[in-house]
Amino acid sequence: MIPVQERPKIRVGLVQINNSFSNQNYLPLSVGLIQAYAQKYAKDPGRYQFLLPVYSRIPVERAVQLLESADLIFFSVYVWNFRISLEAARRLKEIKPEVLIVFGGPHVPDRLEGFHRKYPFIDLACHGEGEAAALAILEQFPAKNWQAVPSISYLNSEGVLVQNPRGERIKEISEIPSPYLEGIFTPLMEANPEEHWIVLWETNRGCPFSCTFCDWGSSTQSRVYTFDLERLYKEVDWFAQHRIEFVFCCDANYGMLPRDLEITQYLTEAKKRHGYPHAISVQNTKNATERAYQVQKMLSDAGMNKGVTIALQSVDPATLKSIKRSNISTESYQELQRRFTRDRVETYTDMILGLPGETYVSFADGVSAIIANGQHNRIQFNNLTILPNAEMGDPEYQKKYDMILVETKIINIHGALAESDQEEISEIESMVVGTGTLSKEDWVRTRTFSWMTALLHFDKILQIPFVLLHEICSANYRELVEVFLGGSLQALPLLQEIQTFFCEKGREIQRGAPEYCRSEKWLNIWWPADEYIFIQLCIEKKLQAFYEQAEQILQRFLSDQSLEVPADLLHQAVQYNQALIKLPFQTEDLILSLDYNIREFYQAAIEGRPIPLERKECAYRIDRTSKKWASWEDWCREVVWYGNKKGAYLYGNNTIDTQLAGHY
Repeated sequence: MIPVQERPKIRVGLVQINNSFSNQNYLPLSVGLIQAYAQKYAKDPGRYQFLLPVYSRIPVERAVQLLESADLIFFSVYVWNFRISLEAARRLKEIKPEVLIVFGGPHVPDRLEGFHRKYPFIDLACHGEGEAAALAILEQFPAKNWQAVPSISYLNSEGVLVQNPRGERIKEISEIPSPYLEGIFTPLMEANPEEHWIVLWETNRGCPFSCTFCDWGSSTQSRVYTFDLERLYKEVDWFAQHRIEFVFCCDANYGMLPRDLEITQYLTEAKKRHGYPHAISVQNTKNATERAYQVQKMLSDAGMNKGVTIALQSVDPATLKSIKRSNISTESYQELQRRFTRDRVETYTDMILGLPGETYVSFADGVSAIIANGQHNRIQFNNLTILPNAEMGDPEYQKKYDMILVETKIINIHGALAESDQEEISEIESMVVGTGTLSKEDWVRTRTFSWMTALLHFDKILQIPFVLLHEICSANYRELVEVFLGGSLQALPLLQEIQTFFCEKGREIQRGAPEYCRSEKWLNIWWPADEYIFIQLCIEKKLQAFYEQAEQILQRFLSDQSLEVPADLLHQAVQYNQALIKLPFQTEDLILSLDYNIREFYQAAIEGRPIPLERKECAYRIDRTSKKWASWEDWCREVVWYGNKKGAYLYGNNTIDTQLAGHY
């Protein structure tokens, strides 16, 4: 018998593959928590030797080389890393059959039909919270008495599926050691000194809501538990000490708890003292308007948010009921929007396209109402995708709402072409491209409406005349957008070309094409369709033709609707909007003489404090030289990409922050 002190160590591999964002990588929090918990609570912590985690999308062969000495390997999987993790696990099992492969994370399905038989190289699957289950697996290795391990499933020696009962969640979650404070990531950071790290951060766990498109509530079983404040403050100090620029908060409802104000205050003070972190991204709480406002205002005043998210998803009552969000007040979100608009805090609104119960009319009317309520920076139109452990992942739910699905390659917004082209394993998502209330044809129509709204209003290319017509003659924003989608564009070839491009792009997505537009010419990245057209209009010198045709069709709209607007007013609003579009190679400021107070009227309207439109001589200086771009490449990056969230495409709006590719 080998003496205890001479037993060979059990070598433990850890895999949490994340996408790189603008050459920055996440520290792998999930597997770091597993290691920290095991090292604190194992009966004999010295029995285990943890290998450096695999944390990014390196070639599978390289990942296998890094892991092949392991005796057992924990994989943390989600939609962005599932297939590459599967391939690494398959190859490892092939070359080393005795290695124990364990999969955990949100992408391990609770509905187990066929999972283990489809992937026989996965020995164990963990369901739900992972720290305690992972430790139990370690303690039962190599004896493999899996009956004693909670929250796992596996095929036994007779090929029978076994699913052990779920273990209780850890209620005192501060018992889980912090991988940051315990030095878990120190060897990884020392081994990769060239990396620019992003951190994932939990201040609590749980979500009391049960939105059917989301797996947050189901994965945490609703109840919210908190990490203690002392630990969180020390973690913030760690972020500052290690010069972490960007923090992604994993809380489902930041701002829900009164203490979140204290945490936010500590974050902003850390930035004042140390200069870090630069920014934090949070998911706003639902139904806690005042606290959400205070949290985001505090972050905005400190320059720590890159646009406040107003996560409406839909404003249609029938749709909200079908996705179990009817208990979340849309008025709460709308009130937040009004207050942020009044205080000049940039926001952007999340809408999901293709939700059960939504129609083209309800979606377009909802978009129109959101704009009228004061959202002039950005609506982010997200395609609905299916997560396996969300209620929407249930085939019966999909059948109930006649959901039409297509598999498509996952592409990051503004992601580099080289990265996506060089991937040996592409990740796939299941996208909804039609429902019982939104036919495939109507889905394309809705997707086209979304891109056209983004181009005309949120890329600011026609926002000034749109706002003016809405304010002075109550023109509906939906109707204004639909003017550019009608069947009367034959005499306006450029507008017809744009509409056709959007429609065909929507049909391509329904056939499984990526949701973004590939461009070798413009930064070698993937662009949203509206930005792609915006860039094309500017670089190919089509702006003048666009504005001429846009003015014609808007005049026709006013005539058809019997709306009386002086012809020179519309012309000057279009002229002023065109003059404000940021462009490279400008050498002189521009003085524009108008017969109306259009600038003041427009600015007051978008800030929610309207003033009368007056006919009077106005001379406006447009500052084109204090900020200049010497190349189209710089302009594409700094104006179109970095200005995206805040819609900073017009001269006079200089609130542009560097954005990470893929982060919305």
